[in-house]
Amino acid sequence: MQSSPAQSKLVVGKSEALTGPKGLSIVVGLGNPGDKYRHTRHNIGFDCLDRLHESMGRSVVQAKFESQLVKGTIAGSDVCLVWPMTFMNCSGRAVSQVAKFYKVPAENILVVCDDLSLPLGKLRMRRNGSSGGQKGLDDILKSLGTQDVPRLRIGIDATPEHWETADYVLSKFSAGERKVVNDALSIATEAIKCWLTDGAETAMNRFNATR
Repeated sequence: MQSSPAQSKLVVGKSEALTGPKGLSIVVGLGNPGDKYRHTRHNIGFDCLDRLHESMGRSVVQAKFESQLVKGTIAGSDVCLVWPMTFMNCSGRAVSQVAKFYKVPAENILVVCDDLSLPLGKLRMRRNGSSGGQKGLDDILKSLGTQDVPRLRIGIDATPEHWETADYVLSKFSAGERKVVNDALSIATEAIKCWLTDGAETAMNRFNATR
């Protein structure tokens, strides 16, 4: 598996320019940059985008707008993948820059993030709503000035007793948990493709069912 754009040295694209054609969608994976946070619970959004990026072949990764981003085609749809490099709690600063530059409306931006309130590996897609306490998503909603931002939450289980939440979300999955997570990430990539091609309603109906 290739190195994650979010967890390796920044690469500036030399030639490809992102033009933001009509119909461009943005998929944002939330996490923290750097090897220290690689594959932690809080970085499950980064991990999900890494899988999507692999399916795009050798698309050029660019360092731009306090993010790493790559433009390509997924399931026949034009998409820009964004890994904010601002750290989780300031994700909105990066996302708002990308959205403004490429003139992408909030409803065409999908945020992929972890969720403490969902069982491990459970997926839940929504078209809008509050952040539910996810600080990266909360910052994005505030920066964009709307709650009408689609989001795909991936469950990481609630904080266990005798754990501080800040420590728990920055911990890594056990070997047994990792298998569940890998299966969930495979399903999450299919949910994102469905969102790109068929919209949020169809994706919600297909992927929000109990698994």
